Amino acid sequence: MDIIKKQRSWIEIDLDALYYNLDQITQIASKETIMAVIKADAYGHGAIKIAQSLESYGIDHFAVASLDEAIELRKNHIQGMILILGYTSPTSAKLLNKYQLTQTLIDFEYAKQLNQMGYPIQCHIKIDSGMHRLGEDCLDIDHIIAFYHLSNLQITGIFSHLCVADSSLKEDITFTKLQFQHFNHLIETLKKRHYPIGQVHMQSSYGLLNYPQYHYDYVRLGIAMYGVASSLNAPYQCQINLHPVLSLYSHIIHIHSYHKGDLIGYGRTYHFSRDSKIAVIPLGYADGYPRHLSNHQNVLIHGIFAPIVGRICMDQLMIDITDIPHVKIGDKVTIIGKDHNHMIRVEEISEHAQTISNEILSRMGKRLPKFYKQKGYLKNAKV
Repeated sequence: MDIIKKQRSWIEIDLDALYYNLDQITQIASKETIMAVIKADAYGHGAIKIAQSLESYGIDHFAVASLDEAIELRKNHIQGMILILGYTSPTSAKLLNKYQLTQTLIDFEYAKQLNQMGYPIQCHIKIDSGMHRLGEDCLDIDHIIAFYHLSNLQITGIFSHLCVADSSLKEDITFTKLQFQHFNHLIETLKKRHYPIGQVHMQSSYGLLNYPQYHYDYVRLGIAMYGVASSLNAPYQCQINLHPVLSLYSHIIHIHSYHKGDLIGYGRTYHFSRDSKIAVIPLGYADGYPRHLSNHQNVLIHGIFAPIVGRICMDQLMIDITDIPHVKIGDKVTIIGKDHNHMIRVEEISEHAQTISNEILSRMGKRLPKFYKQKGYLKNAKV
């Protein structure tokens, strides 16, 4: 595509890989139970196009982080249920009602404030089963029952969140099972007292793929849907083959030769131990590529690894192409993805950046245009 040649750097989203991942995951959890988590611009994949693709697949339950994210989906004609997982100001109750959004009740005081706004709003109650971030204490059943007596709030669901479901440590597995136990006891108690609890959900990607023996009305599917694990040290326990959906590319804009003993970049942190040929790529930390990867990560050119040298800048980075023949200006560079027989996975990048894949993907900046690939064809989407 000629339009790609005009870009500084760009993201390619493989919708066939997305559908493949869903085909794999729906062998474990039915399509009807999937609540697709598309917060943070669908983990950097483009929330609107991903939501539209998910609707085409038959998924019509979505989760986002904020009111703005939810309204953007509605304005782009996404019709399914949209749960806002985070805080929304009670003063925005009118908008929650107008766009038919489902709001998380982060605690009872918040629920009372939202109820006082006078608008009928669909809500899910957040339960703290051990993470100690948001929600009412799982063991405080009498307090939780009070939510059901707020006349303007239509309780359509209740959920909790696992905090170490990605860990294989014995003590973390024990704690995760304790979270399940406490939450399940709460649900059974509410049912026995005949409260209309609505839809129940607790598992995210790791909760499903590491603990598939537990079953609820929804599974909040996030990082696994995009074909990656949170880190190299946290693989999924289920034997499942997932394909990365996102690739990141750039191209060479400048080539120059330097002598042995020269230093390069901000802080002059890289010392050439030989005469070297260096290429510049128009991608930097303002595009979401971590500065922490300076002198610690490779890219791919012509299927050959090339190391990043010097500090990553706001808008550019430098690579050593001394050992790669026939490199020229305009050549494609693979930052995340496959090139010939080699692949750079986002899990590897997150390991070197001392973070998780979720952060790397969700920080991909608005400056990076997205191109969506399906059945071999690329299409630009300015969303």
